[in-house]
Amino acid sequence: MGNSVKSMKREEIQKYYDIREKLGTGSFAVVKRAVRKSDNKEFAIKVIKKNKLNADELAVVHDEVEIMHKVNHANCVQLFEMFENSKKMFMVLELLTGGELFDRIVRKGSYSEKEASEVTKSVTAALQYLHDNGIVHRDLKPENLIYLSQADDSAIKITDFGLAKYRGSSTKPPGMTTACGTPGYVAPEVLKNEPYDSAVDLWSLGVILYILLCGFPPFYHESTAALYKQIKKGEFDFPAPYWTNISSSAKDLVRKLLTVDPKQRYTAKQVLQHPWISGSEASSKPLGADYNKRLLMLQARRRLKKGVQMIIAVNKLGNMLDSIAKEEPMHSAAAAK
Repeated sequence: MGNSVKSMKREEIQKYYDIREKLGTGSFAVVKRAVRKSDNKEFAIKVIKKNKLNADELAVVHDEVEIMHKVNHANCVQLFEMFENSKKMFMVLELLTGGELFDRIVRKGSYSEKEASEVTKSVTAALQYLHDNGIVHRDLKPENLIYLSQADDSAIKITDFGLAKYRGSSTKPPGMTTACGTPGYVAPEVLKNEPYDSAVDLWSLGVILYILLCGFPPFYHESTAALYKQIKKGEFDFPAPYWTNISSSAKDLVRKLLTVDPKQRYTAKQVLQHPWISGSEASSKPLGADYNKRLLMLQARRRLKKGVQMIIAVNKLGNMLDSIAKEEPMHSAAAAK
């Protein structure tokens, strides 16, 4: 447990790293590519603007850093060191250039049960490591599964520990109650406002596995309330023709993961022992001609929804600014009196 990350440095990060182009943005952070001056090695640097955070959000960032300090596994993104000044925090992270799981599959052009089995094994090994060390990820989803490089044999990494929780080394730590996660991947017990534990990550893994095998999710509805109702009841099936040629062993593992009762749901250890993961029951035959099209549509729908949400937010901001602009002459007139 733990990695080689150094404690927070108060020195200027530019002394050690040449910070380059932007790779991505979040609500209060931006990720940039950086080159270490001592050896020209590349990293990703997450730049967090402290003035954009309230006390609760700052606590979440500190929790993320504290958890990542403890993580050192081949299938988890690694934090190397931290820098901080009066305005910003800088997280020096492993640079992942291989792309998201589903994007990679779409680019590849074909996929098989065997490949899905191998990915599931890698992610489950990481989950077992995290759970054994008292860490629950709480937001496992395809966009948080990213390949280290473009190489065919690249490792896949669990990323984004922003919602992760460290529960200590107690064998029976108290259950968590904070409602968090992503619609479609969140476990029933979270939606029922019941205390929950690491089993929530295995439910999310079950959703991902289901999609890996057929190209669409087990639970879907335009209405969030209806979607949550499906999840709480565990209402899913294996519709023909999409599941006709999927092995009974793969379906069995999906059922073991998408079990509503978290006490009956498979643990990471049990998943690794399942014959579809540990044996030779996963077929190497491609998953059908239209599989890639369905996966591509799923990715497009997710990104469109994300884009629409951003447009709505921008429009709200624009409307607010318009209303402020209209009010300003009134305020000026009042001030002149």
